[in-house]
Amino acid sequence: MKMSGNSVLITGGSSGIGRALAEGFLSAGNIVAVCGRREDRLRALKEKHPEIHTRACDIGEMYDRRALVDWAQTAMPKMNILINNASVQREIDFTGGIVNYLSGANEIRINLEAPILLSGLFIPFLKKNPEAAIINVSSELGFVASGKMPVYSATKAAMHAFSMALRVQLKDIAVKVYEIITPADRDSLSAEEFAAAVIRRLEADQHEIGFGEIKN
Repeated sequence: MKMSGNSVLITGGSSGIGRALAEGFLSAGNIVAVCGRREDRLRALKEKHPEIHTRACDIGEMYDRRALVDWAQTAMPKMNILINNASVQREIDFTGGIVNYLSGANEIRINLEAPILLSGLFIPFLKKNPEAAIINVSSELGFVASGKMPVYSATKAAMHAFSMALRVQLKDIAVKVYEIITPADRDSLSAEEFAAAVIRRLEADQHEIGFGEIKN
């Protein structure tokens, strides 16, 4: 994968791994845009890196998804890489019924529905530009499920399956599909070390990038 001269949009790019990826792609010589729900974090990122495009949006909402596509086409007409990074992770206990599940952010809508629909919304735009790619961020917990986080684990397992299927479907229209599988133990690498390792392996054109026990 070509690692410079791209126009990259990262969802959930104002903090954590998303921010580290944004800074990594920026340092490698790319145009970078990020979206996120927290305007204070977006402002902090913009203050540090004025050249990064930022947009506040909630990818869990269909209106915001469509608005994000329209904005990206104007802000970055040569956008050729979408990184579906945004997600939420919750501990949910079903032993008491469904109340705990309903009391917080909807992981299915944000972690699974959003990247699926954003991919579909962006593909007609991406395929017009060279070196196009979609990069989905899944998790080791999609392979080795956590009893404390059953819905999160399920969404990440589904993201792995979606990435494999989409890779096959898009092979004839020159949009590559990559998957970054984050380790369950986030303390094993700092966000910056993780992003640097991901960028090296993307450059080597590895389509599935895993760490730790899931690496092979």
